[in-house]
Amino acid sequence: QVQLVESGGGLVQAGGSLRLSCAVTGLTFRRYDMAWFRQPPGKEREFVAGIRWSGGSVRYGEFVKGRFTISRDNAKNTVLLQMNSLEPEDTAVYYCAVAPFDGDTYRPERTDYWGQGTQVTVSS
Repeated sequence: QVQLVESGGGLVQAGGSLRLSCAVTGLTFRRYDMAWFRQPPGKEREFVAGIRWSGGSVRYGEFVKGRFTISRDNAKNTVLLQMNSLEPEDTAVYYCAVAPFDGDTYRPERTDYWGQGTQVTVSS
């Protein structure tokens, strides 16, 4: 049984930082590409960042603009998202997902393994 559990969300003031963590069990983590997505209130889910099993092919959503960093620790079966310079527009539920990379895009629909999400709220 594959499980993804996010943690690290919370309430932060604009300009602050948060580090999200996603712990993965039930699969050989080091073999899988991973990604973060988010869903702002009333909007569609959108891609935040992705990283290949090797740590390569890192991609970010256009809105990130150098503020976020995705990383992974294959020894701990964990993928991280360091978020700096947070803005109120970053308020969303953040999800991690197993997301195979097709050479251009991270594709969570190919496995449909998602975490339950963690709320990030940025106050102005």
